Amino acid sequence: MSNDLSATQQRLLAAHVAYCAKRSPFYRAMFAELGSDAAAIDSYAALEQLPFTTKAHVEGNEEAFLCVDAGEIADICMTSGTSGTPVAFAQSRADMRRLARNEELAMRCAGITSADRVLIAATLDRCFMAGIAYYSGLQQIGATTIRAGANSLVAVAQLLKTLRPSAVVGVPTFLLKLAEYMAGDGAAAALMPVQRLICIGEPVRRADLSLAPLGEQLEQLWQAQVYATYASTEMATTFCDCQHGCGGHVAEELMVVEIIDEHGRRVSDNTPGEVVATPLQVSAMPLLRFRTGDIAALQRQPCSCGRSSWRLGPILGRREQMLKYHGTTLYPPAIFAVLQQIDAVDSYYIEVYDDFALSDRIKVVVGSDEPTLSAAAVAERIAAAVRVKPQVEIAAAAQVRARVYPAHKRKPQQFFDYRRQRRLEGHTA
Repeated sequence: MSNDLSATQQRLLAAHVAYCAKRSPFYRAMFAELGSDAAAIDSYAALEQLPFTTKAHVEGNEEAFLCVDAGEIADICMTSGTSGTPVAFAQSRADMRRLARNEELAMRCAGITSADRVLIAATLDRCFMAGIAYYSGLQQIGATTIRAGANSLVAVAQLLKTLRPSAVVGVPTFLLKLAEYMAGDGAAAALMPVQRLICIGEPVRRADLSLAPLGEQLEQLWQAQVYATYASTEMATTFCDCQHGCGGHVAEELMVVEIIDEHGRRVSDNTPGEVVATPLQVSAMPLLRFRTGDIAALQRQPCSCGRSSWRLGPILGRREQMLKYHGTTLYPPAIFAVLQQIDAVDSYYIEVYDDFALSDRIKVVVGSDEPTLSAAAVAERIAAAVRVKPQVEIAAAAQVRARVYPAHKRKPQQFFDYRRQRRLEGHTA
């Protein structure tokens, strides 16, 4: 992998490292312990000299990362807590402007203009960063916003029918349920003027960048172009598809991204590994080399849209969720993609145990009220697609939905890890 950054990105990286070393108690102590000069970290190659930052460093230790006075804090966002305790991230007023700029760039990449009317099917409350980011970025563009939220299919469907947006931002599985609800209510999603679906929080593309089954279903039901995005509270930056769907473009002024292997070494282009993020121009709680735990590949060949920015491929899974089964490794989304193609499947989740040496015991729980659907048939479908035949259990759809969508969580809970050793390794990584 080459060490090339644009001149602007290299300058911003050097300034970011210097700021962290001066203002962040955590990074000030880190540089003192290393005995190194922050000024020497002025390039992509030099960045490798620094250790990684993990969620474990930040969790419960937020004040050690705070670089501004209390009076400069404009907003506090919380991580979702999907893989642990939620972490509070303070944002300065400058950070809020940066967040708006970030989402403006992402939405423009997806083709949104001031002529669009965009329905935001994501919450703006509960200290959720994404909702306020979408709203702020769309306001920067000059688009009309419809703050629908995602708590009620009935309410969102009514807004779609009466306000007729040209684009919708939302979690793919929610947009799928919304289209199915509208079809049952006699108002097909395909009849709406929606031209773009900006998909958040869940992957809609395969590793080869083609649409995954979930993405294909959305495209068919809505008769709209599907755009994939990737973001997190810690990164405060969005990677978004352009119209060619060749991966999420990196906003060079806002992010330096690396991909590493299990030993922490950078991998070559187009090779999957863990995403490591250094968000630039963050002032309240800046991070250096933050390990996201997400698996993806970096691409730097020219994009058909004409942008020269690096691109991040689809998220293949979480590092700690990697499954090992009789010599085969895979991630839960590969199994989910199979289940999404079975019409009788309503919802699903995976439980994984370490009962056996060198191989996980994988249990797939499928929610369905279709009496003809058999566990054996589902297991065969999974085995045919991913070469792994897990234990499959069929349960009532309502029972599975209740576990997947708990009231106290913002995101679906579709992976339950009962592996003692893997949890220990994840906690100490």
